Amino acid sequence: MTEKNQNLVTRVLTSLVAIPIVFYTVYLGSWPLSLLFGMAAALCALEYYGITMKGWSPAAWVGVAVTFTMPFMPLLGPPGGHAAFFTLVAFAMFAWSYHLIRGPLKEGPVLVAYLVTGMLYGASGLTALVALRTMENGFQWLICVLVLTWTNDTFAYFAGRTLGKHKLYEEVSPNKTWEGFFGGMAGGTVCLLAYRTAFFHQLSFLDVALLGIAGGIMGPVGDLSESMLKRAYGVKDSGKIVPGHGGMLDRIDALLFNAPLVFLYVYFVRS
Repeated sequence: MTEKNQNLVTRVLTSLVAIPIVFYTVYLGSWPLSLLFGMAAALCALEYYGITMKGWSPAAWVGVAVTFTMPFMPLLGPPGGHAAFFTLVAFAMFAWSYHLIRGPLKEGPVLVAYLVTGMLYGASGLTALVALRTMENGFQWLICVLVLTWTNDTFAYFAGRTLGKHKLYEEVSPNKTWEGFFGGMAGGTVCLLAYRTAFFHQLSFLDVALLGIAGGIMGPVGDLSESMLKRAYGVKDSGKIVPGHGGMLDRIDALLFNAPLVFLYVYFVRS
């Protein structure tokens, strides 16, 4: 078996183990979901800091800890939004103060940007998922995000392998093609329609169309953004914690962009 096929088998086996755990935790909601997503968010921040920063500092570990707490904020109800905002502000002030006192002064502003961006990158999408779970029909909406993201990724992969000829963005990700992009969008939309028909009748056909198209765009944007990050710093994978997938960022890069998309759609359009 070739190394490429071995990685594919490993990815499939890892997904078979991880997906039931994720779905069960999504079903439970509340603090088990926040705990799972808090750990995932902290790992994302950890990987981001590992890619961008030269060595580690106590400020980076504080950033990881703060990122872990963010998915718990929606459990506080409406005050959770204020708590999340002031936590972000407090961490930004801490990051500036830390590098003002400890240095290095020349690189301080850049390191502050890394610290704040890493926390936002890791926490925003997963916190949005917990917030979505607390809303009316939250379980079904959260499953929408997972269905939309995972099926888009799967159909894009196979459409790209079988039909791909025209490069999507070769400078960032040489293997991605326009055929894969549109195949993922079409596949994700069809699967979302199937989910609507079988389980979530409150989802309208217009919702399916809009989210299928928007998710088919934002998912790849999330994927390409993480590829841009890795290419900029000359790394192949964000980490090694997920067998067959690399790091946590490698695994959920599209989800981190689709989650806020669906949350904002539900909050502003469907509320």
